[in-house]
Amino acid sequence: MRKHIAVLGSTGSVGTQTLDVVRMHADRFRVRALGCGSNIDLLEAQVREFQPKIAAVYDEAAAKDLKVRLGDTAVRVVSGMEGLIEMCASSGAELVVMANVGMIGIRPTIASIEAGCDIALANKETCVTAGHLIMPLSRRKGAKILPVDSEHSAIFQSLQGRADSRIHKILLTASGGPFRHMSAEQLKSVTAKEALAHPTWSMGPKVTIDSASMVNKGLEVIEAKWLFDVDVDQIEVVIQPQSIIHSMVEYEDGSVIAQLGVSDMRIPIQFALTFPNHIPSPAAALDFSTLKKLEFDVPRNDVFKGLPLAVSAIRTGGSMPCVFNAANEWANARFLRGGISFPEIYEIIECAMAKHRVIPDPSVEEILAIEAEVNRCCIEKYGNLS
Repeated sequence: MRKHIAVLGSTGSVGTQTLDVVRMHADRFRVRALGCGSNIDLLEAQVREFQPKIAAVYDEAAAKDLKVRLGDTAVRVVSGMEGLIEMCASSGAELVVMANVGMIGIRPTIASIEAGCDIALANKETCVTAGHLIMPLSRRKGAKILPVDSEHSAIFQSLQGRADSRIHKILLTASGGPFRHMSAEQLKSVTAKEALAHPTWSMGPKVTIDSASMVNKGLEVIEAKWLFDVDVDQIEVVIQPQSIIHSMVEYEDGSVIAQLGVSDMRIPIQFALTFPNHIPSPAAALDFSTLKKLEFDVPRNDVFKGLPLAVSAIRTGGSMPCVFNAANEWANARFLRGGISFPEIYEIIECAMAKHRVIPDPSVEEILAIEAEVNRCCIEKYGNLS
């Protein structure tokens, strides 16, 4: 019997790679719903190939256009946030792949869990800002949260078969990005084009910039805290430049279990879709005959401040991770447009965190209001993004 899935963010990097996996295993999966922000050219092609029940577009004008284009099909086109929620919760999917970027994923994730769906989670911002809501809800509803990020998938895989063994430490690996040998002074002149040239991974622009700033690793620390129910002091970031070891778990007896593989997101995506089974993948196998060395290093937190700022945010707790995430989203977008220097990403985050008055247990409405307030403050100081 085929597993029914929905993919929110189907036109992005993780979404398109998810559909690569589906193509290879068409006998295992049935796509019930696809959704995107505004890229209806690609979404139309995906809809015609996979013939879902529902297609959702966040941009309402683009959704109207898509509805006209798909007039010769039986696919229902929905729009806006309500459309994203409907495609996740009402399509008949058993598993929803959250492949979109940003806090836009919070409400659809909650709606999917409420509907009894398992979640293949690639949208780290959702867990970072609303992990205190999502993880208890998933436990109450019996919904699995299956990590898609390569690092969290590696941790998840390294935890299989643990029985009563206790985790001593999670070793979260990072490539270090394209600038890992640069000084703080050198970072002042780097460009968005240079930041997008990641040495080992092919990812979307937002995640690639976050990787260069080490903000991405900070977000992953917060996400790991929620996904694996560990204290932040049990998470250690290790630089592994080749991106061969995707993360490790150290147990109380000193044993370290690691997951290795090529830098191909289709491997963790597929495991989330087929858990608990490993099956043939569209990705290449790791060739040990060509693997001559594995290097390790420690993060340079004095230069790449994204990681220590994230740790500070989760130690403070409450709504502070929401501020960290929202300020970074704004700064990331501004850097991509050439409006600020690379180090100003950190300055914007620090400024937003310093101004914030923490809410101990924020609701979804409060989380989204914090995002809007951070955006307003950034615009007041730095001007509009456009």
